[in-house]
Amino acid sequence: MARSTEPQGGAGGVVPFGLVDVAGPSMVPTLREGDQLLVRYGAPIRPGAVVLFRHPFQQDLLVVKRAAERRPKGWWVLSDNRPVDSDSRSYGPVPDELVLGRVLLRLRPSPAWLAPGRGLERLLLGPRLSRLPGLARRLGVWVEEV
Repeated sequence: MARSTEPQGGAGGVVPFGLVDVAGPSMVPTLREGDQLLVRYGAPIRPGAVVLFRHPFQQDLLVVKRAAERRPKGWWVLSDNRPVDSDSRSYGPVPDELVLGRVLLRLRPSPAWLAPGRGLERLLLGPRLSRLPGLARRLGVWVEEV
């Protein structure tokens, strides 16, 4: 599962990036509870990518899984934690219209990091994403590509 900062209107009403909080063990060891994910909304999806989508049976629930393969009715998604079967093995392929975006980066808080306010989100989503690794070090988080 994931908790998202829903995209807010920007130029043309669309924001291409957002932060998502990881909740639950389905993507362990890749993602852990408390990780934050930088998501590019509307990004092209390819097999192997970690994606954010709306649950096919409960569309108010946001889910993060790995896109395994493209099928005629949508994306077959799998948990990285295979014993957890809350993925396409239980609900089938995820239709394209429910896939929101691709996860670009994982921000894993260091043990000393207290939960930041929305200021971190504004900094990370600002125009200078090229400074992300240095900024992350100063804030005490690890930044890794997913």
